[in-house]
Amino acid sequence: MSAKETSREKSPVLADPWTQLRQLTGARIALGRAGGSLPTAPLLEFQLAHARARDAVHLHFDADGMQGQMRDRGHAVLRVHSEAENRPLYLRRPDLGRRLDAPSRVALTTFADNGIGYDAAFVIGDGLSPLAVHRHAAAVLNIAWQALAQEGWRLAPVVLAEQSRVALGDEIAGLLRAEQVAILIGERPGLSAADSLGIYLTYAPRVGRTDAERNCISNIRPEGLGYEEAARMLVRLMMRARQLRLTGLGLKDDGGMPALD
Repeated sequence: MSAKETSREKSPVLADPWTQLRQLTGARIALGRAGGSLPTAPLLEFQLAHARARDAVHLHFDADGMQGQMRDRGHAVLRVHSEAENRPLYLRRPDLGRRLDAPSRVALTTFADNGIGYDAAFVIGDGLSPLAVHRHAAAVLNIAWQALAQEGWRLAPVVLAEQSRVALGDEIAGLLRAEQVAILIGERPGLSAADSLGIYLTYAPRVGRTDAERNCISNIRPEGLGYEEAARMLVRLMMRARQLRLTGLGLKDDGGMPALD
């Protein structure tokens, strides 16, 4: 018996015949087994991924840092907060994350009274993964912003929203009198990715819009949907939404690729 065969016979870990497929996905497949359980290495990797997901949810949203990034790129910035005063309350009461607190409502109303409305508004919200927003939001927004600005769109100042859920963007854009809103928000962390960014687009935003009336672009990160591809998709959807005057189930991405510098 060869040394390799002896080593395999002594090992308590049984390999999975699908092991080669692990090269094609980040999903937890073909982990092997030791008796009726997972081998030690995959078990520790699972526990580490779970810890990273929890850390991403509870990470403090660096709104000051994001504001600095936006201003460095030449964007005016408005800051708002939901009715969820802190992270524990935000996690227990999703409904509070969907509405602005009173000071934010007053501030946006006062700001909008001095303007004539906008073609679109961009909101950056912490969501369930501030980590994703810190890492990816500025790059995606900048590409999409430049493309729309070159087309002559009137864009509202970038709004940074703390303790935010997706629907908060509807109230923000409604107060700003924006025709549509794209909220870039941290998605619920999973065990394969704790830093996945999502974008939700809504035409004619107002309080009470449903998820069926939005379009979603998800899994935005270098290991998933790249920044430029995500921005291209967003710009296509926004231009199409402007033509059809709707988003959601009636709006589909036609796959055309606008030139983005």
